[in-house]
This record gives sequence, structure tokens and C-alpha cells, in this order.
Amino acid sequence: MTKKIISFCVLILCLNLALAQNNDQKMVTIKGKILEKDTNAPLEYATVVFKNATNPADLSGGITDASGNYSVEIKSGTYNVSFEYIGFKTEVIPNKSITDNQTFKTQYLSIDAEALDEVEIIAEKTTVEIRLDKKIYNVGKDLTVRGGTVSDVLDNVPSVSVDVEGNVALRGNDNVRILINGKPSGLVGLNSTDALRQLPAESIEKVEVITSPSARYESEGTAGILNIILKRSKLEGLNGAITTNVGYNPSAGINGNINYRTGDINIFNTTGYSYREAPGNSFSSTQYNSTGNFLDETNTFDRIRKGLTTNFGVEWYVNDSASLTTSVLYRDSNDENNTTNLLEQFDTNRNLLSTTVRLDPEFEEDKTIQYALNFQKNYSDSGHVLTFDFQYEDSQENENSLVQVDNIISERVVTLEDQQQILLQTDYVLPIGENSQFEAGYRGNFNTTSTDFQVELLDTNTNQFELSTDLTNLLNFKEYLNAVYTQYGSKINKFSFLLGLRLENTQLTIDQPTTGDYNKRNFTGLFPTVNLNYEFSDRENLTLGYARRLRRPRGFFLNPFPSRSSVTNYFQGNPGLNPSYSGQFDLGYLKRFGKFTFNSSLYYAHATDVFNFVSFDTGDTAIVNGESLPIIQRTPINLATEDRYGFEFTLTYNPSRNWRVNGNFNFFQNETKGTTPNGLSLDNTNNSWFARINNKYTLPGEIDWQTNLNYRGPSEDAQNKSEGIFTTTMAFSKDLFGDRASIAFNVNDLFNSRKRKQTTSTPTFDAYSEYQWRERSFNLAFTYRFNQKKKREERGSYGGDEDFEG
Repeated sequence: MTKKIISFCVLILCLNLALAQNNDQKMVTIKGKILEKDTNAPLEYATVVFKNATNPADLSGGITDASGNYSVEIKSGTYNVSFEYIGFKTEVIPNKSITDNQTFKTQYLSIDAEALDEVEIIAEKTTVEIRLDKKIYNVGKDLTVRGGTVSDVLDNVPSVSVDVEGNVALRGNDNVRILINGKPSGLVGLNSTDALRQLPAESIEKVEVITSPSARYESEGTAGILNIILKRSKLEGLNGAITTNVGYNPSAGINGNINYRTGDINIFNTTGYSYREAPGNSFSSTQYNSTGNFLDETNTFDRIRKGLTTNFGVEWYVNDSASLTTSVLYRDSNDENNTTNLLEQFDTNRNLLSTTVRLDPEFEEDKTIQYALNFQKNYSDSGHVLTFDFQYEDSQENENSLVQVDNIISERVVTLEDQQQILLQTDYVLPIGENSQFEAGYRGNFNTTSTDFQVELLDTNTNQFELSTDLTNLLNFKEYLNAVYTQYGSKINKFSFLLGLRLENTQLTIDQPTTGDYNKRNFTGLFPTVNLNYEFSDRENLTLGYARRLRRPRGFFLNPFPSRSSVTNYFQGNPGLNPSYSGQFDLGYLKRFGKFTFNSSLYYAHATDVFNFVSFDTGDTAIVNGESLPIIQRTPINLATEDRYGFEFTLTYNPSRNWRVNGNFNFFQNETKGTTPNGLSLDNTNNSWFARINNKYTLPGEIDWQTNLNYRGPSEDAQNKSEGIFTTTMAFSKDLFGDRASIAFNVNDLFNSRKRKQTTSTPTFDAYSEYQWRERSFNLAFTYRFNQKKKREERGSYGGDEDFEG
């Protein structure tokens, strides 16, 4: 509904301007006011639509101001007049004869909790939309992420958390499927963590949090799906915005979006360049049970991230019912990571035995180009749609690293990755009657990745570098996915349901030519989904969802090449990982009362063959300063089962137009049962929680002040125990030049407290570690809009341009 209203409003305004120029017609002015029925509060940016009763193509209209008033100039005649506002029931005055200037009586609109479409929590200006199978978070209002990245945005989204290493989790589960505009994308890249830290926050319109996906969505992601919707305007004429930012630790960037629409053509482009330094640090102390000796490692990370991202597209409205959109995306980034590793050996009494300094400068180049084509056909019935999507992308990631020990270069490491992805997708939606809908579709993902890993070691006898045949390897990985789905939804009085079934076939091929290892697997699964909703009233409803989900082994989980940042600790993937399946339930409750909105959820998931990371002594040793030290490996394996229970709630309070408070709390418990290949039991029960409070207040002088408080509770598994982490982010913003511009200042991690502190216990060693990916940073951002109004931009673009639910 959001998409239709937005497009409809834009069309109305454009036609109204055109028709107003016809001096041969008698023009009259209609005035009035639109208020919310329950509170009598004015509805800003509500829409008034005048449709000629004899010629439906003759449209005019307007929007309300901050006081709910509207004034529209139209031709005299007979009209069907409708009053619309996103998330509210539309009111219609049929066959209204208008011959002279007049003022309509005040129109009152009430909230609409339509289950098969959307229910919105209305707060100052909409921040969150809630639908039957997802929640939608609008980014435009969040001051603390201006000049930041997608990773910063996600860390402020309810139910979502981002740890100090940049790993994204949904309700504490890190198996999250991240999509761009409903599809896999080169913007996420080969390394989604790094890519999310480079994509500018200003390019995002909204984030969809999908915890109970319907059959229309792919089954990947046992935690759920995060769908990032990029900005794109459809306003007539030339319009856009540009944002620049500078900060410390040193950072700078510029990001702009521009849109030009004329007639049947809409041209859009978003381009951004960023430079960002992200210093970090880590410390670990390991005591070996066999000797009682200690090994301390101190790392300092000096990172530089810089890159260009641009997305150019053209949308052609073939006729009144069909459109064709094509776009080209290009991303080019260059990263520099300089790691200094200090190794200190101590005896059991903490007497220093030796010191070694290891330098690991790494240079990385990432390039992605993506071509996309979308065709959409709208039939005469509202909601009757056929879409087709084609997407091709090529992503390359090249890393070059030199390892220097005591001022001597001892290793040269090169990693070359190349990935090609092809996406084919079609969806068909057929309304049945007024309250029912049938849907079916196909999706094919064909991914090929080649990883060439080369390690050269210095031969101290010849002082020449020689290729290490033990470490060098080539990996060719293919994943071919074919899926079909169907689903049916209907609403009967206050009860709504959406039932679906998805069939997916996955073919995985792991080929290592240098070792001769070849592994091909084929698995097919059925994935049913059920989403139910019962409305007690317009302000209260209950939902229940079930979905069978899948976690496929992919990426660095399967990569058998060991990391080389430390001679005594390394990570290595496991090519033998099997997929993990889960069945999950979600019971939700929404209640609005007065100025409060309460949204809660109980959830449970049972998973088999769960991935878990284990650390163990490999039995091999490394020579450091003439001493032999054990080498510890960390790797993922399949465990037997995992049961996850949880409860979360979000409470929004709006005491006035100048003050909004939003709180989110999530508690979850994991019960894991499994045994490692060497017989070590990993049975464990882990309780953890996180809480977030977001407070926004308008100070005198129209200065917006926003503070985010974040706490991630302590957690524990069979080997690791982590302490809680508290983070504070603060921002101030001021509109300038009649709302055409804004300036914002924010401080990320105000108290420099975002550090992971963890203890690890195994039969062979005990360790304590700290890790801080990024230190406290400051950022100043300036935004200027041309032919756009700030509030209109935020209010009017929530629905996106497509219903991206692939």
C-alpha cells in the first residue's frame, strides 16, 4: 500500500501542476483539514485525491501541512474525493459536485491494521512499519548514523546487533541473510562484514527485518533476513541531495543522489566516495597446561578504508501498466591493513623469556560490477502483478600481505578471489476477491567463486622466497540454487493467514586442484511457512509465524586456507561442513495505548547440524626465538543440535512532537549438544541479552539531540565466556536554509568502551583476550537538498519503489 500511495501522490501532484496551467478551464480552490480520529492530532503529509467521476484519468490532489491543512486548486466538476494517509483507513466522498471555491468539513482518519498489507506505528513521523512477516525500519530519521556506514545503521535497528568484529546478528543469531533491494548484491561483496563498513549510510532508505519469512523469501538464514533498500526517487523533474562529512579518527566522504524524471523516463544515480581510518587493538594471554608458561600477544591495527560506489539506472514506463528498469552498479575500494603483532613469552612466574615483533602489512583491492534488469507488469486489478528480474555481477578481491619478523620479511602471502553470480527470478501475484491473494514464483542463483591462495616462505639458507606447497592452494567453489514457491493469503473478519511452501535444490561443488580433493553435494528440501494474525482492534493484534529455514556452508566457513596473522594461532575453514536445518516459531503481540506502542515477541527454534567454532591444539609447533610453541587452530564444525528460546519487546513513547523514546530488549537462551571429532563434549547452555534505548529530543533553537545506549549482556558457551559490552552514541542536528540543508555532529562509542573481553578454557590451554575493532570516533556531516523537502523525503519514500520480497 505504501508504494502505491507514494507513486499515486507524486502522479497527482505532477498532473495537478500541468492541469493548472490550462487557462481555458475554470479553476476553483478547495481547503480543509485532516486530523487523526483518536487523538485529534493533525496528520502532516496526508493526501487529498480528486478523481474526476466521468474521466478517472483526470486526477488532481495535494498534501497537508504541519497543522493538517490543505489547499488544492482544481477544475470545476464532479469528483470522487479520497483522503489518505499511510497506515490509516482511506475515507471517500463519492460524486462530489464542485463548482466554486469552498472549504470542506474537517476529515478524521483512523488507524488501519490491515494484516495482509501493513500496519504502521505512527510516531512523530513514521519510524517503524510492521507487517505480517516483517518489520521495516526507516533510516532517514537516525542522526547517529549520518556520515557513517551500513554497519552503523544495522547496529541501531531493533532486534539487530553488530559485534566488535562487525558480525551481524539477529536476535543473537549470526546466521543472517543480507540482501540489497531483495536480492544478493555486489554491494555486500565477497566479505559482507567489510562491505557493510564501506557502504555509506546516506545511500539507504530503509531496512526490513524479517524474522518469520514467508515462502516468497529464500530459505537461507536461520536467524532471518535483513533486506536493505537503497534510495531512489520518482519525483518529477530534477531533484537530489548531497552529503559531505569529515571526522576523527581521520575520515572524509561525499555522497550524492540525483534523480531526473521527464515523461516516461526516470533516470537515477547514487554515488559516494569515502576515506576512513579505523584504528583498533587486541590483546591475548595464553597459558599452556603442559608447561605452565605464558604467551602474550598484543596487536595494533592501523586500517585505511577508501572506495567509490556508484549506481546508475534508467526506468522506462512502457505504458500505463508496465515498466522496465535497468541499472549498473560499480564498486571500487582499496584497503590497507597494517597489523603489528608483539609476542612475549613468560615462564610460570611471569619472568620474561623472549620478545618478538611481527609486522603484517596487507593491501586489498575490491572491484564489483553488477548489471540488473527488472520488468514489471501491472494488470487492471489492483495488486495483480507479474515481475521478472535478471542480475549478473562479477566481484574480485585481491589481497597482498608481507609478514615481517624482527625487521626481516619472512612471508609473502597473496589471495586472489573472483566471484560470478547470475540471478533469475520471476514472481506472479493474483488477487482473489477483495481479501485473498495467490502468489507463485521461481528463483535461480548460480554462483561460482575461485580462490587462489599463495604463500612464499623465506629460505634463510639461500635468502630466497620459495612457494610453500603445504600452504598454497586453489579452491573452486560452485553453488547452484533452483527454487519454486507458492503461497496463499486471506483475511476473514479479524483473522488473517498466509500459507506457503518453497522447494529448493542446492548443488555444491568444492574443487581443490592443487591437492586433488573434489567434493560434490546435492540436497533438496521443502520449506513450509505459516503466518497468522488476529486483530482484537485497530490498536491491538496477535501474530504467529512458523518457518523451516536452512543454513548453507559457504564463504570462509568452507575455505581451507589458514589465516597467517599469527604464527601460533590461526583460523581455518572446513570444506566438509554440512547444511544446518531449523524449524522456528514466532509469537508476536502489538498494542497501542495512548502515547505508547508496545510490540513484543516470543520465539523458539530447533536446529540440527549447527555450526560452531572450536579451538584446539593441533599438535604442531612453531619456532619463536628458538623455542617451540604449540599451534592452536580455530575452525567451524557441525554439532548435533541447538535449541534457542527468546523474548523481545520494543516500547515506543511519544510524549510530544519534540520528544521520542524507543527501547528494545532481547533475552535469549541457547542449549547446544554435541561432541567434537576428538571426543570433547561441547554440551552447553548459554543465556544472554541485549538492550537498547534511543532518545531523541528537540532542544531550543530547533536542534535535534539523539542518544543511543547499547548494552550486550555477557554470554558463555562450552569453551568461551564473554563479558558484557556497553556502548554510547550521541548526535546533534540542525536544519538550515529553510530545511534545504542539515548539519549533524555525532560521536560513536562516546566512552571508548566497545571491547570484547573473553576467556577461553580447553583441556590444553587457558586464555584471556580483548578486542576492539574501532576506537572512539567523531563525525561532522552536512546535507544539502535541491528540489526536495526534508520531511517530504523522509515521509514519502518509506514504501520503496518495489515490493522487494524475493
